[in-house]
Amino acid sequence: MKLAMIGFGQAGGKIVDKFVEYDKRHDSGIVRAAVAVNTAKADLMGLEHIPKDQRVLIGQSRVKGHGVGADNELGAEVAEEDIDEVQGAIDSIPVHEIDAFLVVAGLGGGTGSGGSPVLAKHLQRIYTEPVYGLGVLPGSDEGGIYTLNAARSFQTFVREVDNLLVFDNDAWRKTGESVQGGYDEINEEIVTRFGVLFGAGEIGQGGEVAESVVDSSEIINTLAGGGVSTVGYASESVENDSSGGGLLSRITGGNEETELDTAHTTNRITSLVRKAALGRLTLPCEIEGAERALLVMAGPSQHLNRKGIERGRKWIEEQTGSMEVRGGDYPIRDSGKVASVILLSGVTNVPRIKELQQVAIEAQENIDDIREESEDNLENLVNDDEDELESLF
Repeated sequence: MKLAMIGFGQAGGKIVDKFVEYDKRHDSGIVRAAVAVNTAKADLMGLEHIPKDQRVLIGQSRVKGHGVGADNELGAEVAEEDIDEVQGAIDSIPVHEIDAFLVVAGLGGGTGSGGSPVLAKHLQRIYTEPVYGLGVLPGSDEGGIYTLNAARSFQTFVREVDNLLVFDNDAWRKTGESVQGGYDEINEEIVTRFGVLFGAGEIGQGGEVAESVVDSSEIINTLAGGGVSTVGYASESVENDSSGGGLLSRITGGNEETELDTAHTTNRITSLVRKAALGRLTLPCEIEGAERALLVMAGPSQHLNRKGIERGRKWIEEQTGSMEVRGGDYPIRDSGKVASVILLSGVTNVPRIKELQQVAIEAQENIDDIREESEDNLENLVNDDEDELESLF
């Protein structure tokens, strides 16, 4: 799947930068174009892989390149005012060569949280290609203002995109980990999961063709109904023998050994499918009730088989109750592992979102109360002796 990726804000820019690096490392051909947009000059300068002419600084007249200070209303205003500057960078994207736009942003800050829904709305108005969002929720320990930003941005962003893929930092942060180290690891997790998903169906020079092809249309159809999506992932190391004579593919030993290998391969695939669906999802949720799903099995072709994938696909159908479950394989010749990636689209039973919205409502009430109290206290402080003192003017 060929994507034009636009990273909005600090987190969005770093994730897209990591996607570009992943793309070069794996030669996956996912990122057809990459743009970073920010109100903070330092954040743009810290990127390593996005071309410098594709880094757009907005809001210079308002914030002088210093960011919007977690004010996502200001972030939205600045994005609307300077949308033509962002469009200038998008104009250089060969849109006829892409399958979709992906707008990436952290939802807890100011620039990405406020600006990404504005950009998504703008892209929807101009282009016919699907516009997807990848939104990263802040950890619950990051503070009330970030939770409030995320709740407001989430409900706006999900309305403006064709589908919102969500990654929840809360589910991935480890205790005792440094903030920077934690975010680097989280970004790697994001890129690995979505890299395998979006890379499926791409065939490089001399690459192998899948038995059951997953191409960009399968992903687009899975995301087509809108709403919120989450991704599951599980992998297992395997002995890789590109000649086809690996541990599980020794054909020379007669039919018994071939059947044993087939059974072993099938069992591994079904086990990985269950681990991916029931393990840590990018957005933890109950998978029952997901409207659509897509299964991608990736790895050396001798470790993939149609029977295992079909069995895994049927199991997902049973678990979700959905009749729209697609599946296929993605052969990667030199990979030392087999990976299962499951895209669950149209999920609705998401306790984390409910909790986020509740905490945000409480944070909003607290902020309003504190503001009122602060005004009263200032009034009392200044006006206590007003009868005895005359003002200057």
